[in-house]
Amino acid sequence: QLVESGGGWVQPGGSLRLSCAASGFTFDYYGIGWFRQAPAKDRESVSCINVSDDSTTYADSMKGRFTISSDNAKNTVYLQMNNLKPEYSAAYFCALGTDGCDDDPYGMPYWGKGTLVAVFS
Repeated sequence: QLVESGGGWVQPGGSLRLSCAASGFTFDYYGIGWFRQAPAKDRESVSCINVSDDSTTYADSMKGRFTISSDNAKNTVYLQMNNLKPEYSAAYFCALGTDGCDDDPYGMPYWGKGTLVAVFS
């Protein structure tokens, strides 16, 4: 089970930290990624972390603005989002990939229900 939290409303330029709590998984090697989907748009990869070695990936437009991290003791992955823009408003989902990270949503078989992020004045 994957459960996201931390979404909400924020003004442009503000920050949010999303959390993804994982439970019930026993894989030795896996990746947890964040994806987002705005209305009428495809789901897109934001960032991912391979939990076994903490290697990370980011979509080009997120580099320097978003930071992904994990707390293995809490089985939780975080996405720190800074300097948010209105175009970042979307439903944000975390997903688990049993072969590590994949920026293709179809490569991540387990999904949370998402948390909404709204960026506006």
